[in-house]
Amino acid sequence: MSNIARVEQQVIARDVSPMLSMIERAARDPSVDMDKMERLVQMKVAEDKRQAQASFDAAMADLQPELPTIGERGKAVVQGQTRYTFALWEDINAAIKPVLMKHGFALTFRTSFADGITVTGVLSHRAGHREETSITLPSDSSGSKNAVQAVASSVSYGKRYTAGALLNLTSHGEDDDAYRAAVETISEEQEILINDMLEATGSDKAKFLKWLKVERVIDIPAKSFDSVMVTLKAKERAK
Repeated sequence: MSNIARVEQQVIARDVSPMLSMIERAARDPSVDMDKMERLVQMKVAEDKRQAQASFDAAMADLQPELPTIGERGKAVVQGQTRYTFALWEDINAAIKPVLMKHGFALTFRTSFADGITVTGVLSHRAGHREETSITLPSDSSGSKNAVQAVASSVSYGKRYTAGALLNLTSHGEDDDAYRAAVETISEEQEILINDMLEATGSDKAKFLKWLKVERVIDIPAKSFDSVMVTLKAKERAK
């Protein structure tokens, strides 16, 4: 069974809510005003969407500390020189798939070739909510690629880009020690804020530090502070 089919099955299997029971009873009563019935149905739909969004946010907050940093094995070579490195899609997919499944997420993609090459990443949660983002690219003909390879290269880039945007993925091409030494870390005030948020949300500090590949909160890179706080605040709202 596919991840999407499993998600849909779990959504269908959810317990019937009191509001749905009330709607069912009203539907069997011929004296019920149809306008009121329509409003009840609209309220039920709105409540389901709200609960699905809340479940998505809570699961995303739990997911983030478990997403690994991806090593950059890909190389962009121009005239025999490596211009930059990047994480390969197959490495990203292999690293994130087990974590996504654990927390009830499925990541899928749509492609369109109507006007350039558009790749849309869709992140679905078993509660029913989904988020998506798209990027439109030209065909990547660099490096003497043929027509098929050029399209495949752009699609692969689109998957990397949209997956990274939806999941806030990070990657680096240096070993862990060199990576930590090369970046500025958070301030003491920011450390206090993060520790307060970890306590307020009941977060697993060990998992949190493992996610960021640091031994202490004070070792968190300064550039990661905003994204860390967004994640913790989302978890706080979901409590």
